[in-house]
Amino acid sequence: MLHVYLGDKDGEIYNPPLYFLSQYEPDWIMDELSRKMIADVDRSDVISARVIDSPVLGPITPRELSGGVKTLILMAHDNSGKVFNASACGDNCAKWILKIAEQKELTITLHNIMDFGDGPFRIHILNTDETVTNMKEFTYTAIDYV
Repeated sequence: MLHVYLGDKDGEIYNPPLYFLSQYEPDWIMDELSRKMIADVDRSDVISARVIDSPVLGPITPRELSGGVKTLILMAHDNSGKVFNASACGDNCAKWILKIAEQKELTITLHNIMDFGDGPFRIHILNTDETVTNMKEFTYTAIDYV
């Protein structure tokens, strides 16, 4: 399930892309979920654990991935219990955050109102201890905190 804290939270990793640079493992890049997220969000293809083919930049390393993809990869693979600031992600990452949260308990912070789409979802808002199931409910709750 996805747990969201709206606003600043003590101990959150406020800059996940920077944290990624010192924490990621090469095998995280080769994981099927990571490959799909990189293809979808960055429109790039994983060639190997250290080489990604970007249509804009050419061959890059994981260090040059977008901040959103770096944050998603951390959410999926870092099992330290860290809470990542998902505001580093664009709305194009929202479906992947929901997908990761289907596989494991995931707690994130948001400092903006992310668009989780028109479909139903389940997000536990930690600030109010309520579960919201659509964008209208999410926005109504989030507006007081971000």
